[in-house]
Amino acid sequence: MVEKQSRFQVFLKRKDIEFSARRYGIDALGAMAQGLFASLLVGTILSTLGEQLGITFLVQAGGWAKAATGPAMAVAIGHALHCPPLVLFSLAAVGGAANELGGAGGPLAVLAAAVAAAELGKAVSKETKVDILVTPCVTVLAGTGLAVLCAPAVGAAASAVGGAIMWATELQPFYMGVLVSVIVGVALTLPISSAAICAALGLTGLAGGAAVAGCCAQMVGFAVMSFRENRWGGLVAQGLGTSMLQMGNIVKNPCIWLPPTLASAVTGPAATCLFGLQMNGAAVASGMGTCGLVGQIGVYTGWLADVAAGTRAAVTPFDWLGLACVCFVLPAVLTLLFAWPMRRAGWIRPGDLKLEL
Repeated sequence: MVEKQSRFQVFLKRKDIEFSARRYGIDALGAMAQGLFASLLVGTILSTLGEQLGITFLVQAGGWAKAATGPAMAVAIGHALHCPPLVLFSLAAVGGAANELGGAGGPLAVLAAAVAAAELGKAVSKETKVDILVTPCVTVLAGTGLAVLCAPAVGAAASAVGGAIMWATELQPFYMGVLVSVIVGVALTLPISSAAICAALGLTGLAGGAAVAGCCAQMVGFAVMSFRENRWGGLVAQGLGTSMLQMGNIVKNPCIWLPPTLASAVTGPAATCLFGLQMNGAAVASGMGTCGLVGQIGVYTGWLADVAAGTRAAVTPFDWLGLACVCFVLPAVLTLLFAWPMRRAGWIRPGDLKLEL
């Protein structure tokens, strides 16, 4: 029995198959978010620009990018799982099927189907003399079969959870504004994907606005709080890149995480109660914050969609004021205010936020 287990472990190691929370919950999930960004989100941005500028090609290019959402996510997941070429390319069909069958919860369905198909494909890869047939067939049939069986249920469950969060935020905008903002903001700084979580749950509306607020609080907060250590390079890297860069410093001194997290507890309800900020663009943008200004572009495209649908009369100066305050002004000011007494007390010391850029 021990010998069989040992042989099985050797086989898994040879195939680079690792059953771990890190491999699936961090590597695969993060890659899925990148695939979603490179297809759905970029497509939405291009389409919006094309419509606003009257450039037909941009609208068409955006439509093609959005049509590749499922395959892009699946291939990105396969790349993160170190799939050989035949498995990687076969995952495109798996992603297309799972995303279509999963409906609003398509990203989560793609994650489940692509992970299973990728690992099965890796297991049979180069094990037969007709590998060029066996490996793609196993990958495609396993992935699409799982998609047919599970994707509708997974999609419905994810959609139900996301719907419940959005309903609760409409019902209790203050408390849910705090909760959603803090949780999604913390997820953005952790080595997991807040964008993928928001996309999987279809988080839009007021809840999406709170999520944007939380992400911006972390990114802008860390950027301004660490300016004395990291100067302009750090400001850009964290403010327009990701606050995840601070994870190494957070492990050394968790106190540095408190100011931007406390700021997110304020900006969340400010977004939901004071400004009524809604993110009705692509759900993935809810978890992007100021990364490439994707969160703000998502809010803007949502405004345009609402105007086109007749649910919003126009984009007002108050809307722009709310977006600026929630995404930039409040995160910067509040984080500095919360950090000041902590620096005075010695909880945050000089150099604690230093990045090697």
